Amino acid sequence: MDTDKKNRATFLCEPMLFVTLVTMPDNVRRFQAGPDPFGRTWEVEFRWLQTGISIRHADTVDVKFVVWTEGEDKQEKIVALPHALLLTLAAKSGHALTDPWCLRLAGRHLRYMISSGEDLEKTLVTLSAADLERANGVLQTA
Repeated sequence: MDTDKKNRATFLCEPMLFVTLVTMPDNVRRFQAGPDPFGRTWEVEFRWLQTGISIRHADTVDVKFVVWTEGEDKQEKIVALPHALLLTLAAKSGHALTDPWCLRLAGRHLRYMISSGEDLEKTLVTLSAADLERANGVLQTA
């Protein structure tokens, strides 16, 4: 009997644990970011993710977003994740190099760009190793 109760408790906890692991704290396909240095909140919408080699002959994973806020036109922002740096970060962190991971890294960096105002005037931003580490660190603690 004791074994049945233990197994039942484990069974009941596993679905909740599974849901907790799968659910992300934010939606990386459509989200709000900010406030920016001027106090504005931005709407962000994911458009696509593809290899930079196919569109600009760069060894990157490019993630495109459209951003807008009240009083501003919609703007395109492309976050370029250098492939070699992604491989290094994946090996260091033990995370598989996947499209969803790249989307989350790019989304986290775009949130940082908006809140700090850094590189916000640029359409294409190529991340450094430090930028990737910061974005990954935010993901690890989220």
